[in-house]
Amino acid sequence: MSISQDLSAPEAKTISSSWSKHDTSWMLSLFGTSVGAGILFLPINIGSGGFWSLVIMALLAGPMTFWAHRGLARFVLSSTQKDADFTDVVEEHFGQRYGRLISLLYFLSIFPILLIYGVGLTNTVDSFMVHQLGMAPPSRVLLSGCLVFGMIAVMLAGEKTMLRVFGMIVYPLTFILAGISIYLIPSWHMPNLSLNQSVGDLSASLWLAIPVVVFAFSYTPVVSGFVNAQRRQYGNQAHTKSETILKRTSVMLIAFVLFFVFSCVLSLTPEQLQQAKVDNVSVLSYLANVEDSHFIMILGPLIAFIAITSSFLGHFMGARESFNGLVAKQTSLSIKTIDKIGVVLMFVCIWFAAVINPSILGMMEAFSGPVIAMILFLMPMLAVYHIESLKIYRGKISTYFILLMGCLAVGAIVFNLVK
Repeated sequence: MSISQDLSAPEAKTISSSWSKHDTSWMLSLFGTSVGAGILFLPINIGSGGFWSLVIMALLAGPMTFWAHRGLARFVLSSTQKDADFTDVVEEHFGQRYGRLISLLYFLSIFPILLIYGVGLTNTVDSFMVHQLGMAPPSRVLLSGCLVFGMIAVMLAGEKTMLRVFGMIVYPLTFILAGISIYLIPSWHMPNLSLNQSVGDLSASLWLAIPVVVFAFSYTPVVSGFVNAQRRQYGNQAHTKSETILKRTSVMLIAFVLFFVFSCVLSLTPEQLQQAKVDNVSVLSYLANVEDSHFIMILGPLIAFIAITSSFLGHFMGARESFNGLVAKQTSLSIKTIDKIGVVLMFVCIWFAAVINPSILGMMEAFSGPVIAMILFLMPMLAVYHIESLKIYRGKISTYFILLMGCLAVGAIVFNLVK
């Protein structure tokens, strides 16, 4: 029996409106999942497009983050099954064939991010060793192999170990990044406020920035688990509680990330931001190289390392579970065998990507952002017009807005393929 079935109407209303340690814990967990490598590259991408492009994306980021994750949460809650995960829900509503296709896309929205993190972590450590420690450039094959193996080893040690490591590094990271943002304030300079950019150039800059914004503010891999936790805790009040927690998470996330982004952008010139993009390093690694400050020189690369590591752990868990579920439905292999195969394959792929060093921002713009948008933005909004229990959200401004942003993000991959 659900909790709400044991309560009178006034008591149920009190549960839905009050705030508990359970809610705070989940708000911080969602926040910590999102705050990772994505925000370290966000200032470079949207800042290099000009100040007004940054302002417009800052205004759009809030609605994009809250409405999109709320839509995905509503989609998971629409299932008639208790504790149904994402794969169960899509199969229930779209059938086995389309359900498995969507589940495959869900895996593809997570796995490329691991490739990005493998590249980013290797570049961050390599940059720190060369520029801050004055060492000779290490063997990229050996360095990347050790780093990727080390992160995967944490996962193989078990979920409890992974969560313990995750908890140890995520929350201090938020306070340190806030400190970096405040520390950079004396370095701020007046941005170029002239409107000398053509409408076409501004539109193109905004369009290509959307997939990276989607990537940077996404905590998609944990939404399904989050929703089910609220369902177990609050029963029929799960819908209301989920939206309240998501709203507060979005406010906290937008305020924190945008402060960091603006602080970094106002501390660097457009030319420097473009150079950071060419160098294929995070904004903190670049700041460490140009700022005459031991504080930035030491903490910048360290924070980049911690952020990428924490995000890698969370996304690897999601990719691992998704891979196991997909293969288990297609073969007769045992879960243990599938898991071993998946871990080895993912290790080899991530290591290979780290060695060849593709453009990190290019990978975000051309693939990761659009695929995440398909799962986070398009699918839940299209489900509104397919699922009877979600029909009350048809015709809402938020539904049309998220559909539009999702189409623009997915459209960016077409542009990158044909340009």
